[in-house]
Amino acid sequence: MLIFRPIRESDLPGLVALARSTGGGLTSLPPNEEFLGDRIDASLRAFSPRVKRPAGEYYLFALEDTGTGEVVGVSGIASRVGGFDPWYSYEIQPEKFAHAPLKIEKSIPVLHLKQVHRGPSEVCSLFLRADRRRGGAGRLLSLSRFLFIGAFPRRFTDTVLAEMRGYIDQTGRSPFWEAVGRHFFPFDFYSADVLSGLGEKQFIADLMPRHPLYIPLLASEVQAVIGRVHHDTEPALALLLSEGFARTNEVDIFDAGPLIATEVAKLRTIRLARTAKIKSAAATIPAATPLQLLANGALEFRATLGALLAGPDGTVSLDRDTAAALNVEAGDKLTFAPLK
Repeated sequence: MLIFRPIRESDLPGLVALARSTGGGLTSLPPNEEFLGDRIDASLRAFSPRVKRPAGEYYLFALEDTGTGEVVGVSGIASRVGGFDPWYSYEIQPEKFAHAPLKIEKSIPVLHLKQVHRGPSEVCSLFLRADRRRGGAGRLLSLSRFLFIGAFPRRFTDTVLAEMRGYIDQTGRSPFWEAVGRHFFPFDFYSADVLSGLGEKQFIADLMPRHPLYIPLLASEVQAVIGRVHHDTEPALALLLSEGFARTNEVDIFDAGPLIATEVAKLRTIRLARTAKIKSAAATIPAATPLQLLANGALEFRATLGALLAGPDGTVSLDRDTAAALNVEAGDKLTFAPLK
């Protein structure tokens, strides 16, 4: 069984191993043991009952295989982007040019560097081991975060965004970085991305272009990747768009990956989620019963894929193993939502 739960100190070796397996695809969690240990510590503080409103807390969750005890996936939520260190993006804005005597009007898309100190919540840091990308594991790892947000809405803003990994070609080259970033930074794309992920943001303010960039001045192959995602990110993008996210007019400053956002109240999983009292935690569930996303709704959060029986009195029943995995028993409340 796969269980989605808050990261623990004991997960550090597994998290380091997972970070090393990403091939550079998870720059918010680089394979640096000291940094990952600090990330775990920050997450442990975020789950404190004393937190009442979003102030930049970083929640990190592990997807554990209960059969082996291995951490096979990870995902996170930032309660608010920005703060002491600003959050950067490129905002695409049209700039109009006109010459009345010749009846010429043109609208040129322009990249403007944007920095935010008090932004919305962000879902982030998602990675699932390649050999586990089946059977709904990806949906469990991604969508369980929304049930957590729904259970504790005061810890997050009313809007949530996601920064998607941008297009990288088959040689590992970022066309947008090669056209823009490499002219301003004395290191390669991955070094810049990892440095930003480590929380070092001052170099962006000091070295990024100080003037807007006119998109038509870029080569056509570079223009084509602005707002395009990495091949491996396409399933994650499709999932979030199906949840109610929409593309914005912002892209990442390094690889031009798209930023997508939505209001929390519009998230499909939150809209369709229901909460009911558990009548039995030792029921026999027919094998053909559809799986749903199940969560205990507690601060010591647990979520999994499982089946339930709905009673005529509004209660639900679970089998013994699922109840034990969620750390619930008869009389407790259970939150559940359809997978699709």
